[in-house]
Amino acid sequence: MYICNCNALTDKQIAAAVAAGADRPHDVYAACGCRAQCGGCTATILAMVRAGTCTAGK
Repeated sequence: MYICNCNALTDKQIAAAVAAGADRPHDVYAACGCRAQCGGCTATILAMVRAGTCTAGK
């Protein structure tokens, strides 16, 4: 499912970035080779990062 329409980022791409160590939205964008455009997805990405961080036990 697309999470970021501006950069065409999917939930799987974001999950992979979090699994690789991204711990804030800026890091997710960088890992995916882009940056925030409109910012509409930032809250969702942050929630995914937090969920991934909690799951990883960080």
